[in-house]
Parts: sequence; structure tokens; C-alpha cells
Amino acid sequence: MPSAQAIVEGEVRELVRRRQLDPVLEPEATRRLVDEVLLDYLDRAAVSALPPLGDAEATARTVFDQVAGFGPLQPFFDDRAVEEIWINEPGRVFVARHGRSELTTVILTSGEVADLVERMLRLSGRRLDLSVPFVDAQLPDGSRLHVVIPSITRRHMAVNIRKFVISVAGLGELVRLGSLPEPAARFLEASVAAGLNVLVSGGTQAGKTTLLNALCAAIPATERVITAEEVFELQVPLPDVVSMQTRQPNLEGTGEISLRRLVKEALRMRPNRIVVGEVRQEECLDLLIALNSGLPGMCTLHANSAREALVKMCTLPLLAGENVSAAFVVPTVAASVDLVVHLGTDSRGQRRVREIVAVTGRAEGEVIETSEIFGYRQGQLRRSNGYPPHAERYEQAGYHLSELLGQADRTASAAGA
Repeated sequence: MPSAQAIVEGEVRELVRRRQLDPVLEPEATRRLVDEVLLDYLDRAAVSALPPLGDAEATARTVFDQVAGFGPLQPFFDDRAVEEIWINEPGRVFVARHGRSELTTVILTSGEVADLVERMLRLSGRRLDLSVPFVDAQLPDGSRLHVVIPSITRRHMAVNIRKFVISVAGLGELVRLGSLPEPAARFLEASVAAGLNVLVSGGTQAGKTTLLNALCAAIPATERVITAEEVFELQVPLPDVVSMQTRQPNLEGTGEISLRRLVKEALRMRPNRIVVGEVRQEECLDLLIALNSGLPGMCTLHANSAREALVKMCTLPLLAGENVSAAFVVPTVAASVDLVVHLGTDSRGQRRVREIVAVTGRAEGEVIETSEIFGYRQGQLRRSNGYPPHAERYEQAGYHLSELLGQADRTASAAGA
């Protein structure tokens, strides 16, 4: 005879089918249904040979996770300390907590992994098959899913879930979390309000998207913001926002919408500011052209330092075609990017801003001139000697650079003393 939990789960699934419920979209109705089936089972078990239920609360939670959640992975979704979940093979499920990875005790079968992936993709409108062996998708809670299937992988599906972390309310929240000091936060807030173009760089899981969200909170509420991403991750807390994401090709191989196309379309939507979630390929050229035309913008980019981020910004546009040369790109980057904010993760997994570098607008050959405004020394971000470009924009926005950076100078001197 099947276990009590299996019987309850089977009855719940049958009622879900009959009542035409969508467990993902209607979790509360599904939860009430689980409780209803559970109470009915307890009544029947008291006067029949049905197997005993044991812990009713634990059974209800497990059945709900299996029907409306993500089964054995659901506890990791519910655990706020877990930042990321990945499956290398059915018997090796890992999670990351506070920047550190750990092997869990969860053991799945190949069928369970396939069922979980199918369930995750069902509402995304994205597909995964031999013609499209990779997929990026967003889960209903905002988490980002990435899956690779054999024969790209050796034997098993490789599944990675980057959990959605509630966006910080602004730069002040990052100060509270210890990611950057208050003087640097005030400077960045003023820079965004003044309309400077900001490049956020860092490694994987360094907190680039979190910082970009916080920077977006500093955009004046009167501006119209257009965002372009591979998968929706940005949460811009402004009244006039249009968010766009890329689209995969259909079964006939047509209908693909690339990030480069989104950047071009954004320019036709009367933006006051454009935000690109992550620049990876030739869309960098279109973004540079937009920024160089006087449209303020921000984006993220993978790099090991602020200097390497600028080098990469000079390299990616070359992918757009043979007629694009470094002689055009380098001075365009120098004129278009105003600030580079670089993040890193320390040995304890703490995400911190490591550099804030100004781009002066000048280039010597293929080297872009920079000026360090804040640098990471003696375990913290400290004021350096550099100043940002476009001082007049700060004045127009109601900020005085001498006060902003002068206060940072005094704070650094006091810390040094």
C-alpha cells in the first residue's frame, strides 16, 4: 500500500485537475485544498485500514511543495539565507549561503529533475530541446533559471537558479549592509541625479544587479526610464518605466529578439534614461552610440577591475562588424562613460564596492584616462584624489562637488587619524 503522504498527494492532484486550478498562480486555493484533503484523510484513517498519517503539518507542507512548489528544492527557496541553487547531476544538489557553496543532502532522480525543469519553464514561455539546448528564464517569484541539457553537458541536465533577492530600497540600504560607506553613497546618488553615465562592473555574484537597482532608485521621479535585459531582474521604483526582455527564436527558428534590438527599440520610446541589465556582446556598440548622443544611461558588465571594465567596453563593440574599429570605439567610450563602479566579494562572501573611478573623457592611443575617486585601502573604501567629469551637471542638479567630496575627504582624514 502507498504511504499516507503519497495517497494525500494523489488525491490533491486529482482535485486540482478536476477543479482546473493552477497551483502556481493560485497557491492559496491550493493550500486550502491540501488542508481539506488532509482533514478528510484523517477522518477516513480513523475508521479504516489506511496507513497512519504521522505529522500532519509536515505532510501538508511537503504535499503543497510537491504540487504548487518545487518539491525537494522548495525549502531552499523558502530559506532566505540561500542565494543560489544548482544541480550538477540528480545526486549532487548544491546551494550557496553568504557567498559559500555547500553540497546538500537532497537526492533526486533524472525524472524528478526533468519534471522540475518543465514545471519551472511552463509559465515562462521559453523552451528547451535539442535545437535550443540552453535556456534563461524567470520563475514566478523573480528568480532566474538557467538550464543546459545533454549532449552539451556530459550526461545530466545542469540547472542553476539564482534566487530573487528583494531589491534594496536605495543606496542607503547598501550603506546599512556594509557594501559601501555613506560618503560614497551620497556621491553616487548625486552622480545619478546629475545624469552621469555609470558602468557597474564586477565578477559573478558580486552584487552588480543589486547595486544597479539601488542606483536606479536615485533617478529623478520625473524621468522616463526604459530598461533592456535578457531576463527581467531590475525593479526600478519609478512611476514612468518600461521594462523589456529578450526572446528566444520559435520552433521555426524565427522571432528572436536580441538585446541589441531592444537597445535600438528603446531609443524610439522617448527615454530620459536607458538602463541595460548586462552588456555582453555587440549591443555594447548601440549602447555607446545612445550614451554618446546625450542620453544618460547605466549598465552592468563582468570584469575584474574598473580598468578592465573599460577595456572590455572597448572590445565588445568590435563584435558588431568588421567596419567597427578601435580608432572609433576607444574615444567613444572615453566620451560616453563617466563613472565606473567596481564591486568585489571578500573571503567571507561580503559584497563590497572596491573602486569608484571617473573617466576624464581623454584617451591616449588605446588607453583611456581615468581618475580614482574612491579606492579600497586598509579594508575599506576611502576617498582618493580624483574628481568626476561634468561638474556643471552636479550644479544644475543642486549638488556642490566641493561639499560632496570635501566631506568624504574629512571623513577619510578622521579615519586615518
